[in-house]
Amino acid sequence: MLVALAIRDIVLIDRLDIEFSRGMTVLTGETGAGKSILLDSLSLALGGRGDSALVRHGANQGDVTAVFDVGDTHPARLLLVDSGLSIEGDLILRRVQGSDGRSRAFINDQPVSAGLLRQVGAGLVEIHGQHDDRALIEPSVHRQLLDAFGGLDKETETVAAAERALRGARTAVADLEKRIAAAQKEADYLRSSVTTLAALSPQAGEETELAGRRQQMMRAEKVAGDIGDAHEIVAGSGSPIPTLASLLRRLERKGAEAGGLLNDAIAALGRALDGLEDGARALEAAIAATEFDPKELERTETRLFALRAEARKHSVTVDALPALVARMEADLAALETGEAQLAELQKAAGAARGRYDDAAARLSKKRLEAARRLEKAVNTELPALKLERAEFMVEVATDAERISGDGIDEVNFNVRTNPGTRPGPLMKVASGGELARFLLALKVALADRGSAPTLVFDEIDTAVGGAVAEAIGRRLGRLAERVQVLAVTHAPQVAARAGAHLLVAKAARKRGAEVVTNVEGLDEGARREEIARMLSGATITDEARAAAGRLIAGAA
Repeated sequence: MLVALAIRDIVLIDRLDIEFSRGMTVLTGETGAGKSILLDSLSLALGGRGDSALVRHGANQGDVTAVFDVGDTHPARLLLVDSGLSIEGDLILRRVQGSDGRSRAFINDQPVSAGLLRQVGAGLVEIHGQHDDRALIEPSVHRQLLDAFGGLDKETETVAAAERALRGARTAVADLEKRIAAAQKEADYLRSSVTTLAALSPQAGEETELAGRRQQMMRAEKVAGDIGDAHEIVAGSGSPIPTLASLLRRLERKGAEAGGLLNDAIAALGRALDGLEDGARALEAAIAATEFDPKELERTETRLFALRAEARKHSVTVDALPALVARMEADLAALETGEAQLAELQKAAGAARGRYDDAAARLSKKRLEAARRLEKAVNTELPALKLERAEFMVEVATDAERISGDGIDEVNFNVRTNPGTRPGPLMKVASGGELARFLLALKVALADRGSAPTLVFDEIDTAVGGAVAEAIGRRLGRLAERVQVLAVTHAPQVAARAGAHLLVAKAARKRGAEVVTNVEGLDEGARREEIARMLSGATITDEARAAAGRLIAGAA
């Protein structure tokens, strides 16, 4: 419920702090006193359209704060949780409107978008009046209201779950059909590629190994000639080793006769001979190491180039070829088994459609039953509201082929104001006064089902007589047993039904001649005086005061 409303610098309002109670509260006052300004202020706090014209003349900005006491499971709180806001205690909606046209929105002092403020506000307050173009007259919410009236929460959730399951099953079928179509389109290419790649049998890391072996053999081929030439010089037919060995033997035989003169020469030549023999053996080892089969180089290059060619063909790296083969083989296997899988998924989708059809049909049947009950409940209220010749009808149009989370029905509230005329939508058929009374009858029938916790009725008793005003007052009183009701009224019969009475009036500020709007809570005596004024006009007579007393007593 709305607990408090604080308004600063809005049109004629300088500073107002209003507290509200449960049940029914009426706001009365002379025409032009500022009752509409109060509703405009409340609408602004609820996310209504901002306007720089709302800011009081001379002020930089206007500010409206509305405080609500709602339960932890109220949809407004759940909406805030979904939006990432976790709020405990009262919900405090605040709107700051600048004179430059810009506005800011807050919920419990946390900045929010005007759109979120409007969504939350719509769940907290409904405003109804003669020129209401929202709320109950919108066909988009008629199905929701009928379901709330019929208590069809379980059935609507079952249909919604069945629709989600059907949508998921159909998506699975569509996805597999796309994969099968794509595989069929490339089947020949896949088979050819798999055959080629399977024969090649690429291995992870093979490119690096082959490239290394090829490089090694190419280096060996390049240096083998030089090694052979060196070996020919050192150990071949022209090798100095035999000549040097013969010379060394001759010198060794003459060494004794020379008396040690040749010792150094013999030692040096011995070392040289040993070095040449070591060099020859090293060159022989190098020749052995560089020996390779030219066919091995050819085989290595052939495989390496084949792997690289396949990688370029499929726009992957050589190391990715094994995974590519596995993926292509899986695609072919899916093609071969896809038809069977598709048949199973189609069967599952058919079963899901059957479950949806059953759930939607059960919901549709209960909606039709609820529609007849709602018609009866609303039509029962109409005679007392001086709509005895009118008729309220709930049209439920069913399309068995329609698939929606809401079921197979479209729901519209229609009215007929005179027998024999064609029924039509509320907005097109009913006049302003009739529309307000139709909406009141509908709200009474719905009670607190499908309703915001606070209902505001703006002069719905305009241009009606005493008996009708009395009937409107009684029905607002009945509504106030379930939800909080705020009623702006000029009818004393309505005002007498209220549990709280607020008087809206203009007054001059203490300093200066500026006129501002004030709101005053009335006690029993002041309330009787205000209702007497509503009965008699500017001059309040004793008869009017007595009549006001009787109205209040009769409403108790």
